[in-house]
Amino acid sequence: MGVVVGALALSAFTAPAAQAASTGIKVSRVVVNGGKPIVVGTTDEKEPSITFRVTLPSGYTSADMWPWTARPFLYHGTTLAEGEEKGIRTIIYTCDATTPRIADCEGNLYIDPRYGLRSNSDAATWKIGALTQLWKPSGGLKTEQIVTASGTAQLKRWAKVTVNASPEPVKKGKTITVTGSLKRADWAKHTYTGVGGASVKLQFRKKGSSTYSTVKTVKTGSTGALKTTVKASVDGYWRWSYGGSSTTGTATAKADFVDVR
Repeated sequence: MGVVVGALALSAFTAPAAQAASTGIKVSRVVVNGGKPIVVGTTDEKEPSITFRVTLPSGYTSADMWPWTARPFLYHGTTLAEGEEKGIRTIIYTCDATTPRIADCEGNLYIDPRYGLRSNSDAATWKIGALTQLWKPSGGLKTEQIVTASGTAQLKRWAKVTVNASPEPVKKGKTITVTGSLKRADWAKHTYTGVGGASVKLQFRKKGSSTYSTVKTVKTGSTGALKTTVKASVDGYWRWSYGGSSTTGTATAKADFVDVR
């Protein structure tokens, strides 16, 4: 059936002061970022995908979007109404009318970590709500309601890891010292800070091979520093690889090549 287009949800929009009468609109089947965690750094803006289903009350048709609005948002650590005002909003979406009263929609959320993420505790599981509205034939607002919606979304802090293997070149059988550091986004300070006590894998790829193997696992120091030693055997590439956590994304260093002579 036909496609209808959702309105922009810009920062100028303000939440209703209080809940009005029920709209009868239901928002379900919400999937954010394809079901994967949203990993956010300190400055890069993100527009993760969102898909959802809208079921309309009697008397409204999914083929014509003007009389109704259903705009999902993410929130956590606050009430549903406060979440609509302070949470992460859908900026634009389109809807496909699948039955006379059901529309399947897709669009994008908007995240700017400099303004939308205020604390490292925002690395958490976010709930989903939706602002629903019904409009009069004249164009005026008939009623609006903030409702809960199915599903959740996981936000994580972006991580990065560095590596340096030395000396280069090195004699076969001699010791190679591999150092580096693991840092992650600090949404309160808007910079990257070290991750202490994290388990990070030291991996090696022999020259001419395409596969890395894990040599050992090392824990970071209190400031995120990494250091270990290995014996030189053949030419190859060394890197650190971090598997992430419930609040932090994964990270893999750009490999450092060591020539063994």
